[in-house]
Amino acid sequence: MKSFIEYASNSDFPIENLPYGVFTSPKNADKHIGVAIGDYILDLNVVSHLFNGPLLKDKQNVFKEDKLNAFMALTKPHWVEARNTLQSLLDVSNTTLQNDSELRQRAFVKQSEAQMHLPAEVGDYTDFYSSIHHATNVGIMFRSKENALMPNWKYIPVGYHGRSSSIVVSGTPIRRPYGQTLPVEGAEPHFGPCRLMDFELEMGCFVGGPPTALGQRVTAKDAEEHLFGFVLLNDWSARDIQKWEYVPLGPFTAKNLGSSISPWVVTVEALRRFAIDNYPQEPAPFAYLKHEDKFNFDIKLEVDLKPESTSKVTTICRSNYKFLYWTVKQQLAQQTVTGCNLRPGDMLGSGTISGDTPDSYGSMLELAWKGTKPLRLLNGEERKFLQDGDTVTLRGYCVSEDGVRIGFGKCEGKLLPAIPFEE
Repeated sequence: MKSFIEYASNSDFPIENLPYGVFTSPKNADKHIGVAIGDYILDLNVVSHLFNGPLLKDKQNVFKEDKLNAFMALTKPHWVEARNTLQSLLDVSNTTLQNDSELRQRAFVKQSEAQMHLPAEVGDYTDFYSSIHHATNVGIMFRSKENALMPNWKYIPVGYHGRSSSIVVSGTPIRRPYGQTLPVEGAEPHFGPCRLMDFELEMGCFVGGPPTALGQRVTAKDAEEHLFGFVLLNDWSARDIQKWEYVPLGPFTAKNLGSSISPWVVTVEALRRFAIDNYPQEPAPFAYLKHEDKFNFDIKLEVDLKPESTSKVTTICRSNYKFLYWTVKQQLAQQTVTGCNLRPGDMLGSGTISGDTPDSYGSMLELAWKGTKPLRLLNGEERKFLQDGDTVTLRGYCVSEDGVRIGFGKCEGKLLPAIPFEE
């Protein structure tokens, strides 16, 4: 495919991608839904009248919203028709948009001139624990090599319900939190700023499709009808707070301080060509968790760290989405097996994505192995955990054999000092 919009061969946003996002710009202070193409954004509010296919001709108002929830609430055939329409409008052989200079001037905005916002209103957020290498590493650290995985781990996609209020878009700074910790085993707990701040390399998947009813289950075989698209996700973590509070009910304030996501939602259809074999599962999962189709993806993931004191950026992690043991279809099936209802805009987090080599570990906890193996950065500094002023940037992309690149842009956040606590 070739678009009349020119872009570099290594652009994250070719015509084969077309991810959705929400933006404001000098042209319009109101939030509009847009699609990324090269270095530009196509404003769907401006071209909504061109979605005149059989399914969308009476649904054009979903492109005039200030968030993606209404579009996400449609069905998979609607999403496919929208993608086909966009690819046709942007194709070099189509003159509808290309030769209408007045419409083009209103419809396209440079990404460099736009401000991105959360793509959807996140109603519910569930964070899973689906990377076998990450779960094994953490189990070894805090239990033993012999008891690294809990007995239920290969039977259940383990997760916990998070919170949606502090999910923020890339570029939003994150404050170091205050909380209770136990610096010395057996001593009294301490209250103060978190000392062991960490990132977590994850991916989020937005739920779509019409809402399900309370009591309705969705099996893994049927899950794709409810999976709209993916974003990068940094689930910031206060490790020392987490260690003290997570027994017996799991993460709470150690995780609710903020989670950053990338602004562009890459659709399942755009990723389909990069589907690979699912991670081998033994024992075989229960029937509601089984699906035969490939729904793992070869998405290359990287994490950069830049201290405030330097312009030098160190790539500290190179991992891949393919290392997830449980697929997002299985995650969604587990969430709904009890009859938990789904709403468009809900988000499922993958859990930290770690590979099988030390340079592919998706957290500082693993990369510096609980502080025993400090990372050396390009400017000569060392890190056991994150320091104030550090900027963490997640990137993700796929590349096909014929050179087509599908990217997610970036998910970036700077860690700011804690706000002093006044008693």
